Amino acid sequence: MAEKVLMKGNEAIAEAAIMAGCRHYFGYPITPQTEVAAYMSKRMPKIDGVFLQAESEIAAINMVIGVAATGKRVMTSSSSPGISLKSEGISYLAGCDLPALVVNVQRGGPGLGGIQPSQADYFQATRGAGHGDFHLLVLAPSSVQEMVDLVFKGFDLAEKYRMPVMLLSDGTMGQMMEPVSLEAGKINEHDKSWALTGTNCERKPNIVNSLCLQAEELERLNVERYARYKLVEENEVMYEEYLMDDAEVCIVAFGVAARVSQNAIDKAREMGIKVGMIRPITLWPFPKKVLNAAADKVKAFVSVELSMGQMVEDVELAIRCKKPVLTCTRVGGMIPSTEEVLNKIIEANGGAN
Repeated sequence: MAEKVLMKGNEAIAEAAIMAGCRHYFGYPITPQTEVAAYMSKRMPKIDGVFLQAESEIAAINMVIGVAATGKRVMTSSSSPGISLKSEGISYLAGCDLPALVVNVQRGGPGLGGIQPSQADYFQATRGAGHGDFHLLVLAPSSVQEMVDLVFKGFDLAEKYRMPVMLLSDGTMGQMMEPVSLEAGKINEHDKSWALTGTNCERKPNIVNSLCLQAEELERLNVERYARYKLVEENEVMYEEYLMDDAEVCIVAFGVAARVSQNAIDKAREMGIKVGMIRPITLWPFPKKVLNAAADKVKAFVSVELSMGQMVEDVELAIRCKKPVLTCTRVGGMIPSTEEVLNKIIEANGGAN
């Protein structure tokens, strides 16, 4: 087993990307993700990589498009307002069927908001961070180790399905320090015959483009893309269950909210309340099937979020409104306390046992 080192979440993301074969990073500083860019600025020149602080978030995402078109692994990172600025470029990545990893270390909003942690970019990430019909594959870590693991996974899935992948973190996760194993994972080889690598007069030129003026052709491309998305939904759903075997109340939470929820679940169990948790790791595709199955066993759900209640809509859709869904939310950079989550568990249970 590889020796563990103490790392900050943002820096662990950057080192994991390097270990996963990323040699191109383009970004722009914004709190609370600036350490990702700062770490890359130090490491990339030492490994013959490319670090460039662009003049804006818009410029950075367009540089990502250029490298992604060559088939090279490329990453950008930002925080909430910066991701909004990148949204047009993210749509272009999807429209060109290009793989890339986009990291969002969320902060409170809307607008400039604050620099404290948030999960209020859930809608933006899961409903498509840009215009047109497309999806991002959205990964939500709940520990620094999982950040590392999901960076590897993110690059692999991006190339496998030729689509942008978003690692959705938050200010708390980015700034916390935890022991992590930086053991290099396997870098899978994927077909990149589509890439712009130069023909050397040995093949027909490749074209990477999202412009399609013929309505029938554009429809065909979108339908083909959604057929690929269906494969993602069938094969790439990730989640974790905690004490769900006999649960009568089910918490649904991701990221830092899941960490708080686990403490509340442990306290509720001590009180005799049978409560468990389903933690989505992929926010898109969402773990609909496992939640729907849980709805046949539990009497209520509680969605714990650092937002006004966004994921709760996906929970309700997944369970087809079979059971009531309560919310436990804090916003503006506030995080629900263990006691707040516990009180909501007691309410969902119909009182303390």
